[in-house]
Amino acid sequence: MTTTESERPRTKPERPRTAPGQGLTWSLRGRGPEDVPVLADPGPPLGRPTGPATGRGVRVCVVDSGVERDHPLIGPLAGSWVVVKDAESGEITVEPTTTGDTCGHGTACAGIVRRTAPECEIHSVRVLGERFSGTGDVLMAGLRWAVEQGFDVVNLSLSTTRTRFAQELHSLADSAYFARTVIVASAHNTPVESFPWRFASVISVGSHQEDDPELHLYNPEPPVEFFGPGQNVTVPWLGGRTIRTTGNSFATPYVAGLCARVLSAHPRMTAFQLKNALYLSAANVRHTPRPSTAAGDIRDDSEN
Repeated sequence: MTTTESERPRTKPERPRTAPGQGLTWSLRGRGPEDVPVLADPGPPLGRPTGPATGRGVRVCVVDSGVERDHPLIGPLAGSWVVVKDAESGEITVEPTTTGDTCGHGTACAGIVRRTAPECEIHSVRVLGERFSGTGDVLMAGLRWAVEQGFDVVNLSLSTTRTRFAQELHSLADSAYFARTVIVASAHNTPVESFPWRFASVISVGSHQEDDPELHLYNPEPPVEFFGPGQNVTVPWLGGRTIRTTGNSFATPYVAGLCARVLSAHPRMTAFQLKNALYLSAANVRHTPRPSTAAGDIRDDSEN
């Protein structure tokens, strides 16, 4: 694939990325703390950003069926690409496109991201065709490309049940995690094994049925970690219109938008800090102090 400089996503200098296996990986010999300074962001109190947080400066990539161009509830995209597989050679490439959306699913997801984080940059990578059809190798190629571009957040309201892709997806999810690209992945709508939402290195999302469209919950019994509004929600669709629909697919971009909002206020947060921020700000997480002991008392917690 060949792209012009203006088509290439920008890499934010304040969030440096180091490929796994390079640099200080297994040990720190002959060097001390002063040799490995890290510019850190402590993150928002109780997971909620202080001050305005609209997603400004955060780059979100929607890996899906494409996004309808200039939908009134989404606006212009910062970039749009499609994964193409050659029918004869089987070669897979990622190319710039102006074709928009093939079935509406990606437009719905992008609209929820825009509604949640109105000032974020939205990019699109199309891996699905008409009737929501797609293959695991095309999905892998699109997701890998998005991770390699260093997007801050990748919304993946898709999964594959093909176990032959599980190991490669797991490795890719870990690479994204270490490079501070946050993959927000939708759980399957039925109780089946699918990937990559089951991996701890992604933020996995299911849907809740509460009426509050600004509410997310933490799941105390993972592997699904968070629940967002995804039941009977209004979303953008093809032709500049809207529909009402239900599914984990539409809870996922809400959580991706929350991630963009937090990162816009705290851009140096790591992936694990961001997941903790979602945990702390979940509506069902109670913040209670630990019981204190009397002055001078000694408590041994090592024995029951």
